[in-house]
Amino acid sequence: MNYHTAKFVTSAPNIQELPEDTGFEVAFAGRSNAGKSSALNTLTGQKNLARTSKTPGRTQLINVFSLDDERRLIDLPGYGFAKVPLAVKEKWQKSLGEYLQKRECLAGLVVLMDIRHPMKDLDQDLIYWAVDSQLPVLVLLTKADKLKQGARSKVLKEIREASLAFCGDVTIELFSSLKGLGIKQLENKLNQWYQADDEGKEPSV
Repeated sequence: MNYHTAKFVTSAPNIQELPEDTGFEVAFAGRSNAGKSSALNTLTGQKNLARTSKTPGRTQLINVFSLDDERRLIDLPGYGFAKVPLAVKEKWQKSLGEYLQKRECLAGLVVLMDIRHPMKDLDQDLIYWAVDSQLPVLVLLTKADKLKQGARSKVLKEIREASLAFCGDVTIELFSSLKGLGIKQLENKLNQWYQADDEGKEPSV
């Protein structure tokens, strides 16, 4: 897959306004300060494909990016931290839940967590939901450049051990948009998911 060909398609407030539920989608989810937009921009080699902001909670819609006629990347609304009015937060939390529960073409879920604050309750709830739905998950421990090598290796080991409790297809990798760390692992996992679904078989663990 050539992720540099990604193009913005639409921003939808709910699943009813998304493109037709066909083909294959990989969704990016995480807390509002986890670095989803930066990761998408790094993956696609486009600085402004996904909107980034120093203010958490900028992504309040389901943003759709096409790779080709069959494959898409999805930037889901952030959850948790954002300082937005409660009514606004509830609205886009609902759209997040509807997408994850009802979107049939979802092939895999990338969950992004700040390596300094991993596995919060909402993060774990999201992974448990995915595992229950037999959906493969890639956890990216973002902003890995903020820690020294020894410290980030320690966190990686701890989170990989903790992830065994999910009893599902859950992979843990270090990631840094700034340093390009983990980008190859992300590409490889997405390629695996798209190919597995294209061939009509379950992704391998």
